[in-house]
Amino acid sequence: MRLQASRPERSSLLRKWYDLMIQNKDDLAKIITAESGKPLKEAQGEILYSANFLEWFSEEARRVYGDIIYTPAKEKRALVLKQPLGVAAVITPWNFPSAMITRKVGAALAAGCTVVVKPAEDTPFSALALAALADQAGIPPGVYNVIPCSQKKAKEVGEALCTDPLVSKISFTGSTATGKVLLHHAANSVKRVSMELGGHAPFIVFDSANVDQAVAGAMASKFRNSGQTCVCSNRFLVQRGIHDSFVKKFAEAMKTNLHVGNGFEERTTQGPLINEKAVEKVEKHVSDAISKGATVVTGGKRHQVGKNFFEPTLLSNVTRDMLCSQEETFGPVAPVIKFDTEEEAVAIANVADVGLAGYFYSQDPAQIWRVAERLEVGMVGVNEGLISSVECPFGGVKQSGLGREGSKYGIDEYLELKYVCFGGL
Repeated sequence: MRLQASRPERSSLLRKWYDLMIQNKDDLAKIITAESGKPLKEAQGEILYSANFLEWFSEEARRVYGDIIYTPAKEKRALVLKQPLGVAAVITPWNFPSAMITRKVGAALAAGCTVVVKPAEDTPFSALALAALADQAGIPPGVYNVIPCSQKKAKEVGEALCTDPLVSKISFTGSTATGKVLLHHAANSVKRVSMELGGHAPFIVFDSANVDQAVAGAMASKFRNSGQTCVCSNRFLVQRGIHDSFVKKFAEAMKTNLHVGNGFEERTTQGPLINEKAVEKVEKHVSDAISKGATVVTGGKRHQVGKNFFEPTLLSNVTRDMLCSQEETFGPVAPVIKFDTEEEAVAIANVADVGLAGYFYSQDPAQIWRVAERLEVGMVGVNEGLISSVECPFGGVKQSGLGREGSKYGIDEYLELKYVCFGGL
């Protein structure tokens, strides 16, 4: 099923939806905080980020161009058309319950597809709130559909979406393990897929780096949403000459700037983890590291505020055999690994079977070029800890996924190329 509206009409509808999000931004942010515990300031930032995808794709809807190709045969012309794929099934995570929807749905609707959204079981209300605004914007019934479900039914619903012959496209953001299951289900009917999966982002600090800038970038990258973002830094690789200075300043910044508490409280920068299972994983990573010789510089245990809260934690003397070096923690833990050479740092960074984001700090121009090109990730932050932008392509390599979202490339994920050979001229 395709959206029966012209490109200018689709553009106008998306723009109206954007305007309504901006008008209701405070209420939408409160829903995010109530659902996930994300600090209100971060939730407000997410709503603006979310709305910007609708604005961006409202403009991109008008820029879906085809081609005319001149063939060797004088009596023929070749046309290339871009047409909407059809029904897109969108499966989104809880950590960005609004932005992960608009980034996908904005592109799908701009292309002319209809969508069925299965939001994360922990955060259905953000998706339903967006549906209410879509309705107010005049988006026709049946174009933006939401199917909330319980944790118990999630696998069943996901499988149904991936195997239904009426669905032409699957777009998923979540864990690599779940992505592989969905890919398996989608394979039987050879559906188009976009997968934005797990990460294990390295954050490399070279001896030439500005330490204060590196610490600021580390704070921004690691502790946004209490470390529960797919692009947050998971492994801090710090060169020997700058190591002690970085660890000291990083610990000081954490103690001074991070405040754990209720997401609705003004002072809070660190809310709870999403559930008990998430806290248990963080505890497991910390205890494993300590048992293998890591030192707790600060933090290291659950916070007294409540059972789902964990202290922002900095670990030093971390080695590559520890779980926190091998797996994505998805929590407020910063493990620091000391290294000696650029070659060693790049090798440690690239050993992971995933490659979503990577960050490094250096003031050496030649080194910046070398490392940026050699890191096996889809996105690189050079002297910058925050890299996401609606204008730029978001996605990873290796087992971090397939395809790109946002940017001018994001709409291509929902379009099919059709070649038309026009003869008899």
